[in-house]
Order: sequence, then structure tokens, then C-alpha cells
Amino acid sequence: MRRFVRPLILTALATCCGAALAAGTDAAPPLGHLPTWAQPESYKLAFKVDPKQETFSGSTTIRIKLSQPSDFIWLHGKELKVSKVTVTDAAGKKHAGKYTVAAEKEGVAKVDLGAKLEGDITLAIDFTAPLNKQLQGLYKVSHEGVPYAMTQMEPVSARFAFPGFDEPSFKVPFDIQLTIPAEDQGVANTAQIKEEKAGAGWKTLTFSTTKPLPTYLVAFAVGPWDIEKGPDITPTEFRKTATPLRGIAAKGEGHRMKHVLGETNSIIHTLEDYYGFGYPYDKLDLLAAPDFSAGAMENAGLVTFRDWLLLIDPDSAAQYVRGSFNVNAHELAHQWTGDTVTMAWWDDLWLNEAFATWMQQKVTIKVHPEYRADLDRVRGAQGAMNNDSLVSARKIRQPITGNGDIETAFDGITYQKGAAVLGMFEGYVTDPVFQKGMRAYIEKHKFANATADDLIDAIAEAAGQGDAFKKAFRTFLDQSGVPYVSTETKTEGGKTVLHLTQSRYLPLGSTGDASRVWGVPMCVRYGVEGGGNKVKCELLDKATGTMVLDGAAKNSWVLPNADGRGYYRFSQSKADLASLAKVVGTLTDAEQLAYADAVRAGFQHGDLDAGDYLAATKPLTASKTREVFTAPMGTFNWILDNEATTDAQRARLRQWATDAYLPKLKALGYRKKAGEPDNDTITRTTLAGFLADKDIGVPEVRAELLKQGDAALKTKDGRLDLDAADSDMLASALGVAVEERGAPAVDALMAEVPKTSDPAKRNAMLIALGDTSDPALANKVRDFALGKDVKVGEMAMVLRGGRQSEATRSDLWKWFTANYDKIVARTGSFAGGKLPEMAAGGSCSKVEADRMSAFFKPRLGQVSGADRGLAQTSEQTLLCTALKDKQDPKAILR
Repeated sequence: MRRFVRPLILTALATCCGAALAAGTDAAPPLGHLPTWAQPESYKLAFKVDPKQETFSGSTTIRIKLSQPSDFIWLHGKELKVSKVTVTDAAGKKHAGKYTVAAEKEGVAKVDLGAKLEGDITLAIDFTAPLNKQLQGLYKVSHEGVPYAMTQMEPVSARFAFPGFDEPSFKVPFDIQLTIPAEDQGVANTAQIKEEKAGAGWKTLTFSTTKPLPTYLVAFAVGPWDIEKGPDITPTEFRKTATPLRGIAAKGEGHRMKHVLGETNSIIHTLEDYYGFGYPYDKLDLLAAPDFSAGAMENAGLVTFRDWLLLIDPDSAAQYVRGSFNVNAHELAHQWTGDTVTMAWWDDLWLNEAFATWMQQKVTIKVHPEYRADLDRVRGAQGAMNNDSLVSARKIRQPITGNGDIETAFDGITYQKGAAVLGMFEGYVTDPVFQKGMRAYIEKHKFANATADDLIDAIAEAAGQGDAFKKAFRTFLDQSGVPYVSTETKTEGGKTVLHLTQSRYLPLGSTGDASRVWGVPMCVRYGVEGGGNKVKCELLDKATGTMVLDGAAKNSWVLPNADGRGYYRFSQSKADLASLAKVVGTLTDAEQLAYADAVRAGFQHGDLDAGDYLAATKPLTASKTREVFTAPMGTFNWILDNEATTDAQRARLRQWATDAYLPKLKALGYRKKAGEPDNDTITRTTLAGFLADKDIGVPEVRAELLKQGDAALKTKDGRLDLDAADSDMLASALGVAVEERGAPAVDALMAEVPKTSDPAKRNAMLIALGDTSDPALANKVRDFALGKDVKVGEMAMVLRGGRQSEATRSDLWKWFTANYDKIVARTGSFAGGKLPEMAAGGSCSKVEADRMSAFFKPRLGQVSGADRGLAQTSEQTLLCTALKDKQDPKAILR
């Protein structure tokens, strides 16, 4: 029942000189930056959209300033059928222009202006285009058979919806007008200011002019939406008037928006207090999308989400309630970092996503401290380290060589590593000083663009730091990898001195070069005389260094990552690690997670065997904090799946898991209790799913989940009685039923999915379908995932299953390669970087790595981003193989 979880998801193209690009009509199309001599100054967008149709029409009018004479310009457009181009020059004279596709795959077009022009011009383009089926641009979705149209422009999909300058640095105001069926609703980034009849059965909606936006933040939606008015966002000292707040959902679902609307005031107020800058847009809509390619999208004034993140009921699973708040906080944080201040180019995507991740954690800590976002930060950083340990890992500021690099930049390096680096340097300069720098950064670059240097300069100025600080910060942005700090304590001249050596952390089997240096803000906690402890911080910016531990006790224990705030791993001798293990229960929760990561890193480095790992992490399972006592689970599962070879070894592992976790689960019981803390609910779900896994298979846990799963599969009024199972454990209960009951359970779930519109229940059923282990049934389920009854954004839930053994992975591989063209056609180019992982993630043999490369290498040119996906998935497979070969299974029994 265990599902595959991703380990925690070149030179830049120079901006071509204007003279070269404007030299003649035969110039090669720019596949990276558009030339800057043609600058858009404003847009007027008009669309005629009926979601029931397959196409839409539109007109784009762009005011452009040409800083040099030219008879053509480059812009972006993809799958657009242009019928008319009119160019108006600075004198008001009109010219017939011509639109020509110049680079179809990248979506670059050339517009001949009809004359050599300079200065201010206006470009008007009339066009039609298909309503996209791959969740890009202006796309079509349905809810209970009723069609809707909505947008997803990021990163490079605005070009599917209208012709324009589809880059973040071209940040200008937009006027949007929608002509839609009279019975439908239309929403956009800004408030509606006019409604007019537009002929029989049509109406035209006009919206207020936006603040300056890049094309990727333009958003609108059309359909029979429910519009739920929320409580206005009350004024503050930073925003003098109330801001209207609304929830937008598919027809019949609007009432389920009340919970998230009720939480939104507290989020906005917390963000305003931190930045000292009021929410800047004229309204805020939160839209629950019936299908969506991402988790959510921060469009200014119209934030879009996967529907299950917003449609919350009193009995909704705790993970959805908590996820709803966290994702909402992340997207609303973007209204400052991303929307108000936008990266200049995609190599600084981290300025958007890392800051939103980091700021969401601050908001959650303040509004919902019980959610333990402080530990989410540590766990997110450690997940990013797994990817960052790869030779093929991206840098935070990865040079962009094409659209594939843009599309694959939305990963754990950008989000979680970026957030961890921010938190690390924030801790180094202190939180108030960092906030002062952030306020200055927002104020200076509001409604414009910024770069990494702008941010670093603002923080350094606030902190009174110079070039050494700036250089240290950049070492984490401009090179990949995780610092690995080896520590050794010595007594020298009557002082306790910690000797430090840094290199790049590389797992066993890596082909990388460990010789790399960062500017690491090292914060160390150590024991002092009298039984207390102390923290000391210094910047380690050379390969070796020392730190005097003032007042350290004799033979003191040392934790080389105080508060777990540093983005680095540390190593100690087995003796020092054993000393630390004796006091691990006295450390903070975040520090215990840092300890857990050090043990895991030692295991993956080949320094510790399975016996060492189990012994070193056993103390963590005594913690009362879920995030801490579940920390060993990932590596434990790896040992069970890849290392254990005999019944005795598997029995020892099952006993370790049972001893560690079953008492905690039994204390909670198998059903949610009225009024219980949501942490208890999530803990129950986590423990039950872990212990009911078929390879661990604690009998009483599987029996209870099977009982709930069987009850949910019984019919009531012609439908499955899904409410018969605990709502938080529905996916696990149905998963056990699928494993135990086989075809009847699979068929029942496949029949129920198309009848069910509730997104949480759909998720549970689709995840459970992925748990089938019978090869024929598994392929039947995968075929179902490619069909119309499973939404594009839901496919991965089904396809994550079937990876626990080489045999089941081989079955998945055969199906995937046979259906590759259908998968690509359904998911579109944006999913290209994820295809190798979808096909072969979790593999652990050279045979699997070789067949993966043989299949994908000839196809890399077909979908953008697949080259990076292949490199990383292949490397992960080979590293797993090397670790499996190194480890001695006999150590499990020691």
C-alpha cells in the first residue's frame, strides 16, 4: 500500500543585442529572452469565451515603445490562428501587419509591422484559439458534466491564450474585457466595473485596470460559478480601506468556501504587519478549480487552487484543513513577493517561490502554531537535500537555456532549499534585522522587477554586512549541492576547540567532486559546565576552520546545527554520534530532526549500516512529537524494500516498527474522536498507513482498516458508502480493501469515481486504486487513469503505485512505455520533466537505469524538461543500487 513519494520535488542565453535582431527579417527567432528594444507599455485584452465550445476568440491591443527603428518585432504566441494585424504608428497612421509563427515548439512569433517604425506604436491582433485540454493557457474543464473555462499562465503558457511579451520583466498594466454567455459568470484579476448586453445570449464584462503585471499573472475564468461573498479584509494602518473577499467555486460548491474565507483575514493582516505594506489590489478572489496542473497559483487578485484545498466541510480530513491554510498562506504571500515585486527572469524564480514558502511558515507559526510549521521548514530543507545531493541537481539560480529549464525550476531546490537558505541567513543576522531588509526591498521594487543582488544588497545593508556576507549568501544560490561539515572536538591550550572541515555531501556511489566550499553560517549547540548548554555561531567560509566552544564541559556533546536552522549536513564519529544520541531527547524538536538527518546522511554515505541506523534512530521514536518520531520511517522503508533478504531480517524490521509505533496508534484508536486535536488525527492516519503497509502488515491494523474499507465499499442508495470509513483514513482503508479483495473492490471504485464530484473522496479512491498489486488489475487501473473519468491533474495519484519491488516496477514500465504517446498527449509539454520519474521513480538496479536511458534518450527532444528529469531519476536509481550493494543485510539482525 506504500505509495511512491519523491525525495523532497549550462550558460544563460544572453539578451541579444538590438541591432543584431533588428537587422533584417531573416534574423533567427529568440528562444530565450525577447529583445528589449521593443517594450510593451500596456495591454487591452478582449475575449469571447463560451466554455461549451471548443474554441474562443480574442483581440490583443498592445502599446509598444520601439527604442530603435525596425520593420518587425518578436513576441510570443502558441496555437493561435491570427486573422488580422493592425499597426498604428506614432503619427496615428495605420499599417497592415503580418503574424508569422517563427518557432512553433517554443511559441515565438514574428510580426511584420508594414513599415520601418520607431517610438510609440500600437499593435492590434485578432485571433482564435482552441480551449486548451492540457491545463495550460485558457483551458477547459468540467464539473459534474458542466464545462468551465479558466486560465493557468505560469510559467510560459500565456502565449496559448493571447499574443504578447510572455516574460516576467515585461510588467505593465492590463485592461481585460470578457464577452461570455449571459447565464455565466466571469471573473478576472480586478474588480468588475461594467456589464453590457452583447447581442442575443451574450454579455460583456469590463474590469478595472490592473497594477503592472507580467503576463504569467494574468487570470480570468468563465462558467456557471458560485460566487460566495466572504468577510471583507478589514483595514489596517497599511491599507486604509476594506478589501472585498470572495470565494469562486463550481456550481453547487460555493457554500464549502466559508472555512477558507474565514481564515483569510488573519493571513493578509499577518503579511501586512511583516512587510509594512498593505495588500495592493482592489479585491481578492479565491477560486476552487475543478482541474488544475499545480497546487495553486498566485494570480494577482484572483488566486486559483486545486478544489480540494478550498472546499472544506466540518468533517473534512485534517490534512486537507491544514493544507488549505498553508497553501492559502503561501499564495497570498506571493501577493508581495512575486506579484508586487517580480523576478526579472526565471533564473530568480526563487525570489518568488522560496520567499512564499518561507513567509507561509511565518504566517502559520503566528496564526496556527499547533501546525508546527517550524518543523515543516526543517523537514522541507532535509527533503531538498536529498535532491541537492545529486550531481544533476539544479542550482537555486540555475541558468535558463530554454523553456525546459523554466518548467523544471518548480522543484524542492527552488521552494524548500531556497526557503531554508533564507531562514539560515535570517537566523545569522537576527529576525528583526532581516525583516528591516525585506521591508526596504519591497518598498524599493514595488510594482517592478528585482534580482537576487537586489535582495542580498537590501539584507546586507540592513544588517551592516559587507562583501563577505554577500559572497557567503551567493555561494548557496550560484552552486548546487549540500555543504557537509565534519566536526571533531579537541582540547587545545585549555580550551575546547571544534575543528571543522567542509566539503560537498555526496551519497555512496556518487560520481561528483566533493571539493566545494560555501559561506556556511555555522551555529553549534554544546554542553557546558553545570549541565546546561550554549549556542555559538560563526561564518565558515573556507574548507577548514575552528570554533572555540567557550565554557564547554569536559567531553561535551556537540550538536553542529543548532535549532536545525542551517542548510547543511554534519558528520561525527560513531562515538560522538553515540554521545549525542544520549541527550537527543533533551534537544528541541527541530534539533532532533537535524540529528535524524545526520544519521540518515551517514547511512546514505555508507558510514553507517542498517543496524547502526536502527539503533541511532530508536530514541527518536520515544518523542511525543509526530514529526520527530516518524522521522526514521523513510529510511526504514528503504531498508525493508531494498536490503532485507531473509524472513528473519524482515521479521526483525516488522518487530522494530511494531514496538516503536503500535502503542502510539492503539492509544489514539482507529476513529477520529469529537473535538480531538488535528495533530492526533494526522498522527493516527500516518501510523495506520505505515503499519498497515503490506510489507509491514501488523495484523490488527490491517484488520481494522479492512473493516473500514469493506464498509465503505458497501452500497447505500445505489452509491458506495464512503462515509462509513474514517474520513482521514479513507485512502488507506480503501487501499487495504483493494489489496485484499482484488477485482471486486477495483471495479467498485472505478464505477464510483465518475459519479463522485467531491475532490477529497475522488483523491482517496484514486490513490487506493494505485495500491493494486495484481499485474492485470494494475494495468486495468492505469488504463482507467488515461480515460475521461480521471482528470488530467489526478492521473499521478493512480500512477504512483506499483513500485515496491523490481517485479512490480517492471510491470509498470511495460505499461508506461506501451502508452507513452497517450500519456504525453494527455499531460502536455509542462509535464515533460516529470515523465522519467513517473515511469521509473523508485527504481534500484542498473538494469532499470539502463532501460530508462535507452527509452528516453531518443525522445528527449519531444518534450521540454525531460532531459533533467532523466538525469535525476537515472542518478537516483544508480545511487540506490550502489547503497544496496554496499549494505550488509546481516546488520539488520545485530
